[in-house]
Amino acid sequence: MRIKKIELKNGYKRFHHLTIDLGVNPKRIVALVGPNGCGKSSVLDGILFRNGAHEAIGEKGNKDYKYHSMHKAPNFDYQNIVIDFVEGSFQDVWNARYGEGKHKTLISFRSPYRYNSNLNVTESRAITEIRLNTYGASLSSDLDDKMEQNYRRLNVKYNKYLNAQDCKPSEAKQKIIGDLNKAIQNCLDLSVTSIGNIEASQGTLYFSKSDHPQESDHPQEFEFNVLSSGEKEVVDLLLDLYLRKDDFDNTIFLIDEPELHINTSIQKKLLLEINKLVGDNCQIWVATHSIGFLRALQDELKNECQIVHFPAGVNLASTPQTITPAVKSRSKWLEIFETALDDLTGLVSPKRIVYCEGRDRPGAHGQERGLDAKVFNNIFGDKYHDTLFISSGGNTELDQRSEIAIAILTKVFSEIEILVLKDRDISSGKENSEQDRQVYLQNNPQNHRVIKRWEIENYLYDKEVLANYCSAIGTTFNEPEYDQLVTDIVNQNIKDKTGRVKSICGITTSINPETFKSTLSKYMKEDMTVYSELERCIFDRA
Repeated sequence: MRIKKIELKNGYKRFHHLTIDLGVNPKRIVALVGPNGCGKSSVLDGILFRNGAHEAIGEKGNKDYKYHSMHKAPNFDYQNIVIDFVEGSFQDVWNARYGEGKHKTLISFRSPYRYNSNLNVTESRAITEIRLNTYGASLSSDLDDKMEQNYRRLNVKYNKYLNAQDCKPSEAKQKIIGDLNKAIQNCLDLSVTSIGNIEASQGTLYFSKSDHPQESDHPQEFEFNVLSSGEKEVVDLLLDLYLRKDDFDNTIFLIDEPELHINTSIQKKLLLEINKLVGDNCQIWVATHSIGFLRALQDELKNECQIVHFPAGVNLASTPQTITPAVKSRSKWLEIFETALDDLTGLVSPKRIVYCEGRDRPGAHGQERGLDAKVFNNIFGDKYHDTLFISSGGNTELDQRSEIAIAILTKVFSEIEILVLKDRDISSGKENSEQDRQVYLQNNPQNHRVIKRWEIENYLYDKEVLANYCSAIGTTFNEPEYDQLVTDIVNQNIKDKTGRVKSICGITTSINPETFKSTLSKYMKEDMTVYSELERCIFDRA
């Protein structure tokens, strides 16, 4: 179950008309990232509002038009929210789930206002089935007090297992606690030792830590109420997801700022555990500006996530806007981390710097001016987000400046890798072959690279790239004329043929050659042969 597109229309909360389009293959994790007040929670509220036409999550129900409508329009209703799933429209999906009796598990929500400071259950009480989804918060502004209900459900789970397995109480507790503890212990130095005993006025969870004193060969126990606020947050969230695993196995999970009260190192671990506890057929929408969460999304979860970034300075309140997932390049991560950390953006440092040919003096605010560097950053920025391409002058300057960089930077950042990348015309414009290239590589340091084709234009003007570009902009690629012009894409000097190439692509207007080349680089995709060849040259020294 995955959402692929959302429209919030006609002044929903802070948006004039916002579309979030995740494409035809939405990822498992969708991270809404941006500064406070940008509208992250409003997007989650929009999903809940649409779902609330059928089911109100929690006991509080949905607020009226005064909460949902920017213009306080009395006739404002859920029809202003359009949600498309991979499986079909919202209504189609809901109808199918209703037929299965699982419509109430379509959406699961946690608000940022979780109240769990005290857990002291003194009497047993009947509770509704968790699949009915009738407790907790309805919207992002609601208090999400699930801890007591979930504690009662944990006891029910224990008793069901005890009766079904006909085992000792200690064995049943160990089974139930053991499964939950796996997730908790991956985040905290904390173990659940007991689920208490309601009848004995001990209706709470009990814990131990590795550094606590021993009592009769067992660590000293302490109850939930003495945990720190951050520890309580982790236990609360993980317990809720743990209890929902069986019934909420094809669900959209909405989690608003789960990092509150939790330090950075635990934040990252928490998101990894959330990802493990949520079923494979589910999708997770998380609103966050947590450095720990962003680090997890940048590294361990990079192939499973899409980043929906709300950039500063975009007028969402009075103009229609469409946001698509951000390309996870280093420059975009810098922008995202700048939002989350303000002046701490230095924490996002590259693991690899590649010096290449081009204008060495940066533009305003350090902007890269070299064509090659801009092109390489466009091509490889998503897959190699920890690599930064920098222009450093001509052939001779490359050698000199890279040596200085290696001497200085490697003393400060011991794990940084510095590469030197050159065009194949390394003999100052003289003809040289693939054999000459191999001789150069064999006789120069291991950090040196030389591309196989004559210059970067030989990659940008590859037939695969141009055909993809023309398809995207709606022009016709003149393949016969291309074949007459380009007879040897590897060795031919086609840098001066830019005007002809633009004509072959059906472009009749004037476009700056450098802008044209930079634009083409965005259409070289990972599944192309030309991409793989260039990738091997740079990253594998092939």
